[in-house]
Amino acid sequence: MSTPAARGNQPASNPSTNAPFDFLDLRAQFATIRDEVMQAVNKVFESQQFILGSEVKQLEDEVAAKLGAKFAVGCGSGTDALILALLAEEIGEGDEVITTPFTFVATAGSIAYVGAKPVFVDVDAVTFNIHPELIAAAITPRTRAILPVHLFGLPSDLDPILEVARKHELIVIEDAAQAIGSHYGGKSIGTFGQYGCFSFFPSKNLGAAGDAGLITTNDGKLAERLQMLRVHGSRKRYYHEMIGTNSRLHALQAAVLRVKLRHLDAWQKGRQERAERYRRLFEQAGLSDVIRVPSRPPAKYEHVYHQFTIRSPRRDELKAFLQTRGVPSEIYYPLCLHLQEAFAYLGLPEGSFPEAEKASREVLSLPIYPELPDALQDRVVGAIAEFCKHGDRGYRA
Repeated sequence: MSTPAARGNQPASNPSTNAPFDFLDLRAQFATIRDEVMQAVNKVFESQQFILGSEVKQLEDEVAAKLGAKFAVGCGSGTDALILALLAEEIGEGDEVITTPFTFVATAGSIAYVGAKPVFVDVDAVTFNIHPELIAAAITPRTRAILPVHLFGLPSDLDPILEVARKHELIVIEDAAQAIGSHYGGKSIGTFGQYGCFSFFPSKNLGAAGDAGLITTNDGKLAERLQMLRVHGSRKRYYHEMIGTNSRLHALQAAVLRVKLRHLDAWQKGRQERAERYRRLFEQAGLSDVIRVPSRPPAKYEHVYHQFTIRSPRRDELKAFLQTRGVPSEIYYPLCLHLQEAFAYLGLPEGSFPEAEKASREVLSLPIYPELPDALQDRVVGAIAEFCKHGDRGYRA
């Protein structure tokens, strides 16, 4: 089995060069599993069974077993996973779902897509996740569900979220798109609420060769309902018991994911090692008082570092400077959802969620993946140190 040690086989990078490199190098990962993947893909082509089938069923069983869920239902994408979970609960027009404004658009977009109203709650300034103490005040008689996001691979604080959900008899749908493999109190993310929704977009920690998603649940009736909804509400071919949609997981994607699933633990360890090395480099460079790096989470939370996201009051200038040094970075996310044109109908002005809005102005994600060479990490932190020393003009975080 390939391990993160394979990064030592990557071409050495000269830290003094300004040659640009990739934010995420999926080719480095593929090089370590090429034969396994091609063998699995060829097997599907030989079978000529491309939609659902045994490969999808085996992936569902393997993911469920790994996460400790009773059931897993594959679907077309992480967005579809959220939509199917909402549809399974018959959440729609007149209903409200509480979630965070600091996340990818699919979270709130899925709520709006089924006709319900997304109700935003501000985030915790340290974790970027929904602030559990603010949820109760957002609950109304129309609230049907809470949809927490485990952003960047860090679990939300689920105990108080589940407590308020139980008190008000609300459904909990976990948006675990970025957090497969993470744990909260020793239990896998995606197994706490009625539904756990996962994305296998290629850039995710467990990525397919295209769009793919999956939903976990511990309720057999809900699993059966999800299975029907993904094939136009059908249990038997050409007989439709409800209005569903077409969100069938492709066998080719399932075959690729089954190979990658066997490596997930090693890749997760590699990401965690890269994150810890970043922290050491920032500390050694004396940047702790000018750049805020992700804090080491308490033992209860296992972070799988889908992203390693720093904060800087001069984020845009820093990003531009890094580009001149060939260092890639990304902003997740530059504009909170309540300020997006698509959600203007909610009538939520700037200032409605100050912590989320501040985060959107300050966050910057750095390259992190298991095969990331030490030399490239050195370049990243070295360039940030150069900016702080020569371009900073004395600012402090």
